[in-house]
Parts: sequence; C-alpha cells; structure tokens
Amino acid sequence: MNKVLPAIIIVGYNRPKSLSRLLKSISEANYENDNIPLIISIDYSEGNESIIQIANDFDWPYGEKEVIRHEANLGLRKHVLSCGDLTNRFESIIMLEDDLYVSPNFYIYAVAALDFSSKKTYLAGVSLYNHPINVHTNEVFRPIEDGYDNYYFQFASSWGQAWNKNHWNDFKEWYKDNPEISSSVYIPRNVTNWSEKSWLKYFTVYLIETQKYFLYPKISLTTNFSDAGTHVGSDTTSYQATLNFAQHYNPIFSTLEESESVYDSFYENINLYQALNLKKDDLCVDLYGYKQKSNAKFWLSSQILNYTIVRSFSRSLKPLDANTIQNIEGKDLFLYDTSQQKSNPFKTNGYRRVSYNIGHLSFKNSLLITSKLLALKIKAKFGL
Repeated sequence: MNKVLPAIIIVGYNRPKSLSRLLKSISEANYENDNIPLIISIDYSEGNESIIQIANDFDWPYGEKEVIRHEANLGLRKHVLSCGDLTNRFESIIMLEDDLYVSPNFYIYAVAALDFSSKKTYLAGVSLYNHPINVHTNEVFRPIEDGYDNYYFQFASSWGQAWNKNHWNDFKEWYKDNPEISSSVYIPRNVTNWSEKSWLKYFTVYLIETQKYFLYPKISLTTNFSDAGTHVGSDTTSYQATLNFAQHYNPIFSTLEESESVYDSFYENINLYQALNLKKDDLCVDLYGYKQKSNAKFWLSSQILNYTIVRSFSRSLKPLDANTIQNIEGKDLFLYDTSQQKSNPFKTNGYRRVSYNIGHLSFKNSLLITSKLLALKIKAKFGL
C-alpha cells in the first residue's frame, strides 16, 4: 500500500470567489502521486450554500476529497485548531486559508520540508509563505541570502503552512496550559494586541517561549490576496509575495547551525553578534527600531538611545542586516554600549528610511503618486 502523503486542508468560510480561485490554483499544481487526500472545511455562516456547492463540485483527480460542513459557527481560531487536529488522522497536513493562491510547486516544497523537519526538535512547523514586509513596522523585509532555499523565523505562518503530528501535538500541549497571552518585552506589541480570535497569536508566542522556529522558504510557495471578509475590511496587495514558478524544483535546506538567515519574532537576524565579534547573549538586535527594552550590554538599533555609540552603520545595502555584516559605515544604525550613559540629541534621517523602503521612487514621484491616489479617492467618494 502506498504511503499516505500530507493531506491538503482548505479552510473556508464565506468567500466564494476566493475559494474558487484557490481551488483552481491547487488543481494546476505539480503532483507526483495520486493518493493525496483533500479536505475542504467550511465554517458555518448563513446563506453559504454557494460555498458548499463550489466545494462539492470541485473535481480532485489526485486522491479522495472530503467536504466538512460545520453546522455551527466556530470562528477562525477554533476552525483552524480543529483543522490542525487532522494531523492525528493524516500524520501531516498542508493548511491553506481560502484567500491564498499557491505556486505550482507548493506540494513538492511542503513534502520536502516536512521530511527535512521530521526529527528536528527546534522546528515547530513549515511555512509556504515568505514575508515581503515586516508586519510590525510595514517596512521591506528580506532574509539574508546564504545559498540555501530556506530561512528560520520565530514567527508562525498562517498564509500557507504545514505540520506533522508531532509539531501540532507539542503545540496543543502548550496551548492547554496557556489560555491567555500576557504582554512581554519578548513578544512584539503587534502580536500581543492581536484579537483573541487569532490562533496565530498563540502559536507565535509558543515559538518564542519554547525557542522553536518555523522553516520558511526564500521564494514563496503561496501568496495572499487579503480579500475582504470577516477579518479584512477591504482587499489589498500589500501581502502579495513573488511566487516560485521554477520548472525543476528541488529545494536545498540548511540546518539551524548552518544557516546565516535566522530571525526572531521581531524580524531581526539573531546571528549578527558574529559580525560584531560579540557574545550572543551580549547583543540585542533592533534594526527596525521596534523593540522596547533589553538587558543585553550592547544594543544594535535604528533608535536614538542615550548610550555611548561604539560603532554606526548605514542603511544602504539590502537586506537591512547586510549593512552590519559587510561593515558599511554610516549614521543610520547604531551599536550602543548600554553600560555607559550618554545623551545623543541628534535625529535619524527619516527621509533615508522612507526612501530605502520605497526603493526606486524619488521623493518627488512619491508625492505625485500620493496626490493621484488621493484625487481618485475623492472622485470615488463624491461620484465625480
């Protein structure tokens, strides 16, 4: 009998257009087997018969299809948790919410990544999505390129993810003992402030407290349309990621020890202590200027802090952490010795920070685009 491969779990609610688009993309993806279970789980909402019809009518030639129709509304958190529990039935799963779109290689990547992560206790899941922006500061994010197809991130993925049974059950054991999340300097404020309806909030804190990571791809295998719905007011392209369309795809993964691309929950590279010849526990990395407090002796930050500046770096190379690794001197990023108080009354160059994230757009062109968008919004509001 053939081995059962990871089941694909679709999490749907009340967005028929989104569900149809996602199902179309998975039907056009690459598969090497025809024993792949597909579960379409639909949470209850009034008048969602069109969603059920789309799920029932969808043809899945690569294995058995099952439609789960919940008779009472679970809400997103309980719905996702119930879908995650399907790891105990299928050994491993790939979970996709209905506003996603997949790369043709999403299944190939997920199978390889799950196999790679199976006995690595520092991993708690696999992401199919690659973040193009830092969701805490809305600035550009890119992991350091170190020659591998993956990076490590202490931030759970909700826009395409995979778990095996051990990943999921370890989280559920922690979850039973942590019914509430308290604020902490080790947890990004953005995460703490997320709604209690968010399962992602709990899984991210689980990663932080247990010092585990998600395995992330350098090139995304899913992208997010952020379609309007219960938790999104209007659609946006902000979270669209470049998809992997490689003709021949065989991902090469680094171990945590091999990787130079390891990030904490603040999107900060935790390996920068090596470039600065410091001990790991002596350095707090805060290039995005989002952290509140640290007990580390040295603080590498874009914030203006009242400590002695030991060295300073530019905001020029991309990604941001490359400036420290390559020792690009400047006045944008500062290495402070927190054992020595000193007043630093100067200001950072806000224009440099904005232009760094905008990219090729000049300040003049940025104003022009903004004015055009504002004019279109006014016309739409008043029907001009």
